[in-house]
This record gives sequence, structure tokens and C-alpha cells, in this order.
Amino acid sequence: MSDLPCFVGIDVAKAQLDMALRPSGERWSVPNDPNGVTMLVEWMPTLQPTLIVLEATGGLERLVTSALATAGLPVVVVNPRQARDCARATGQLAKTDALDARALAHVADVIRPTPRPLPDAQTQELRALLGRRQPLLVLRTAEQHRLAGTSERLTKDIVAHIPWRNAAIATLDHDLETTLRASPLWRENDELLQRAKGMGPVSAHTLRLALPEWGTLTRQHIAALVGVAPLPGDRGTFRGRRQIWGGRAQVRTVCYLAPLVATRYNPQIKAFYARLLAAGTVKKVALTACMQQFLTILNAMRKHRTPWQPQEVQS
Repeated sequence: MSDLPCFVGIDVAKAQLDMALRPSGERWSVPNDPNGVTMLVEWMPTLQPTLIVLEATGGLERLVTSALATAGLPVVVVNPRQARDCARATGQLAKTDALDARALAHVADVIRPTPRPLPDAQTQELRALLGRRQPLLVLRTAEQHRLAGTSERLTKDIVAHIPWRNAAIATLDHDLETTLRASPLWRENDELLQRAKGMGPVSAHTLRLALPEWGTLTRQHIAALVGVAPLPGDRGTFRGRRQIWGGRAQVRTVCYLAPLVATRYNPQIKAFYARLLAAGTVKKVALTACMQQFLTILNAMRKHRTPWQPQEVQS
């Protein structure tokens, strides 16, 4: 066994798992099924890997990730864009499963993302319910948009279909609420969030499930993670406009809708929004600033286990 640190990249496909080692350059594959994952987990300790990196693949990576983590191996799942950008930066434009595995091993070696604890079974179930709810909302909205300018025959079909979507969404909401209420810790955190004016049940569930880092990071890091931190676009002496970019789209949507409500019904956010508008700030920019402010307050609430404390706002 070499004394050099070993980094492993695993490209996950529906049929098989392609692996690459760094710095040795070895490559091999196993089936992406219980037997193949068992072989992989049994063989991996012989390598004594410093870090194992996979990319998120729509849930196909859950079996092998869970098995590796249960075996006590250092495994982390990264955003596919991160691995692809790393490959492009090295001049690798071609894309195959074997090349992707090698790029992931490169990410493990050079970037060394920090492994995080995997969510428990209940959290995975809740995230699955929330993940199913989002596409149903998109489909319902699409059906509602199709009603305008549609023939009478298709209108009847769409009108008959929308109640089914509504019923499916209502069932998921009920399942989410029931599962959350069964856990005292989940219930406590959920109630803590909903104490803030502007946060509803769906917003609280989304923030709690899709942003597990809530309350553990600084306000700058949490804003960047969600994608509401202004990023500079400077070049030389040119000072470009700051823009928000990236982050977790599902959480960012919640962080837009909740502050939008808060600018009307939350005295602190409403006053902050009014001050920005009075100073000549564009409405969209002012609302983005409210998103950051609201997220900072929510993050502090969880960090210090302190409920929302209304303050007197002077006009």
C-alpha cells in the first residue's frame, strides 16, 4: 500500500458505478445494485481513501452514498456543475462516465470538499415529499396557464385535471405536516420559524428541509449558500453592478415570497423596505435586500434559539 493519500471519484449511472483513483489513475466499475455496492464497500477500506467524491444524480447516488457513510468512509456528494467546471478548467472537454469519475477524483484531491453527516431516514422521507410537491405545483401552474386561449374541448379536460393536482398537493401537505408533528424537535424548529411574520407552513418546511445549515453559518455564508448575496462583477478599474447568482433555487424562491409578504405585514421588514425606497433604491434591489435581511434574522433565531421578537418601529 502506497503512503500517498488516495482520492476516489465515483460517477453514478443507473446501471453501473464508475470509479477512478488519484494519483494512481486506476479505474474500474461495478453494477449499481446492492451486490455491486456491497463489493465496493468491502474493497474500499483496503485503499484507505482520504476522500470519496460523488456528484448528485437525482437520487441514484443514495444507495452507494449511504453504504459508504455507514461503513465510516469519508464520502461527500457535490454539485455536478462543480465537477464539470473543474474538468473544463483542466482542458477536459470530452464527457464519458470514466472521464467524469476521473474529474471527481480530481475534485477530491484539489478542492477537498468537507464531508457532511448524511440525513437520517425521517429527513430523507420529508425531503422526498417536499421534492415531489414542487413538480406538482409546476404542472398545476402550467395547466392553469393553458386555459387562456384553449379550445372548449381542451378547456374541459384541463378543468377536470386541475382538481386532481390540487388533491395530490393537499395530500402531500398533509403527509408533511403529520410527519413533522410526530417529531418534537422538528415541531419545535417549525414553530420557531413560523413565529416570524411572513413565514407560512410551506416556507418553513422548505427552509428547514432544503437548508439544513440554517442557524449554523454566518449571515454572509448563509446568504451566499441560498444565492441572495450580491456578487461583484469588477474588472480592472470598472466597477460592475452587484448581482445575486447561484445558490439553492428552491430555498431562494421561499426567501423571495416570504419577505414579499413581510414587506406588508412585518413591521421591521416593512420599515426597512420603505427606507430603501425612500433613498431611491430600485424596488427589485430593495426586495433583494429584504431577502437578505429576513434570512439573517431567521438564521440568528435558530442560532440563538430565540423566537421572533417584534420591535417598535419609529416612522
